[in-house]
Amino acid sequence: MNESTYHTVVIGAGQAGLAMGYYLKQLKQPFLLLDRWQEIGEEWKRRYASLMLFTPRLYSSLPGLALPDDPQGLPTKDEIANYLKRYAENFQLPIQLQTGVTRVHKKNNDFYVETNRGEFKAANVVIATGPFQKPRIPDFAKNLSPNIVQLHSSQYKRPTDLQIGNVLVVGGGNSGAQIAVELSKERQTYLSVSQKMKFLPLKIGKKSVFWWLDKVGILKASHNSWIGRKVQAIGDTIFGSELKEAIGNGRITLKERTVHSNETVLQFKDKSILEAQNIIWATGFISDYSWLDIEGVLNDIGKPIHNRGKTSVPGLYFLGLPWQHRRGSALLQGVGDDAQYVMQHIQTRN
Repeated sequence: MNESTYHTVVIGAGQAGLAMGYYLKQLKQPFLLLDRWQEIGEEWKRRYASLMLFTPRLYSSLPGLALPDDPQGLPTKDEIANYLKRYAENFQLPIQLQTGVTRVHKKNNDFYVETNRGEFKAANVVIATGPFQKPRIPDFAKNLSPNIVQLHSSQYKRPTDLQIGNVLVVGGGNSGAQIAVELSKERQTYLSVSQKMKFLPLKIGKKSVFWWLDKVGILKASHNSWIGRKVQAIGDTIFGSELKEAIGNGRITLKERTVHSNETVLQFKDKSILEAQNIIWATGFISDYSWLDIEGVLNDIGKPIHNRGKTSVPGLYFLGLPWQHRRGSALLQGVGDDAQYVMQHIQTRN
């Protein structure tokens, strides 16, 4: 097995990995970004065709390179994919694509990153694989008939992916909301949610709601601050008015949490049932660090144990996690601050 040695290896070349690369260049030490996709931005291109960010361009840029065009406008997913590719080229970041990590372990003071394309040795490793790793689908989905079209939201691309008939979208986050609204324009649509939904407008006056959230300090609030704890307690917020309007005019029928299924019938928390022809599981993702062979960095449910990305293992860091430090840590507009913090810690350590 070939071995290459670097000061720092970054696992993942999405928005978090690229931001990390931007700051690592300042250390003038050899580093490498590894990514499993065939091209930069591919993960964004694979998302559903109509996807638009709810954060405006003003709050959707990585450090050092602003996203062009109207700063108050909302970028499309293809726009973000192209921007990430341009970002990597602009800063000439060293990236090796089509490289899947199979194991990371530590021996003495060095990390060894095993991949399908050889082994890499490094003094530091930054895990920037983000929160969207393994689709979460409830176990009872296996009870459903193969005649039902079932797709996770990460697999859904457009309405033509579905067969004739109604559709149940399970999950009340922003992806589930956008997909349900799109599908409701052409078929009977049901949306299953586990709790009462909270809505925020995309704009207040002529400014993005994120401009206002920034001005009152919510975007910069740390996860353990009073404001940060309050925002986390609120949970997911649906941005925009389209879903509320679609529910109000009857295009989308709300259902309670989906709790059971059998063949073609799904049952909800209130004991009501629905016979569905199509199901979109907008039920989020779970972390998958099965390749991380280092003790003491994951908790009992497999989530990273860290302090703003720093772990108890010297030289091992995480980046791009939800609320890693503040609300935007997993988003384009916030990951840069965390990347700079990790870089400064690496610089001090070395």
